[in-house]
Amino acid sequence: MGLVEDTSPVIAAVLGQAGPRLKEFRTRRGITLTELAASTGISKSTLSRLETGQRRPTLELLLVLSLNYRVPLDDLVGAPEVGDPRVRLKPGRVKGRTVIPLTRQPGGLQVWKIVIPAGNLTPEPRAHDGHEWIYVLSGDLRLVVGERDWVLGTGEVAEFDTTVPHWFGNSGDEPVEILSIFARPGERPPRMLRRDDATA
Repeated sequence: MGLVEDTSPVIAAVLGQAGPRLKEFRTRRGITLTELAASTGISKSTLSRLETGQRRPTLELLLVLSLNYRVPLDDLVGAPEVGDPRVRLKPGRVKGRTVIPLTRQPGGLQVWKIVIPAGNLTPEPRAHDGHEWIYVLSGDLRLVVGERDWVLGTGEVAEFDTTVPHWFGNSGDEPVEILSIFARPGERPPRMLRRDDATA
């Protein structure tokens, strides 16, 4: 069992106590709900529901309130100290490549670290729905998208529509390590530098 599953009851308990803490931070500063709504952009009704526990706080809302009160996020929710913060990742092997999933959720953006061993392979482009963003951690990555072919070095980024046939592999004599972010249709990874921008 992973760290997230192990601590989920603790997280639920912390979030369950967040309402009274949020109200305490506000009243201690002599701020009304109307004033807080005006300064944060969060509706008065949402703030009221957060304080009474009728709405579970999201990270986005907590970050806005944390910045407004100028206190660390942990102080705002009363997060307990954790013991071992390590996440034990489980690498897999896919077509000779080491693939390490960095996200646990079945939906939303999917992130992997991929290690591709050295070796000249014949590109086998394929297409599927979605959007992909690649960051080269080390080594030289060959990327084929449609009729175009590039070699990306350490620190370079590529972003492309995966409905266009594509393939990537190792272009050097040493293993290449990359981060890959995949977004399903309707989702988008963070806007980063495109390969075309890098060569413009």
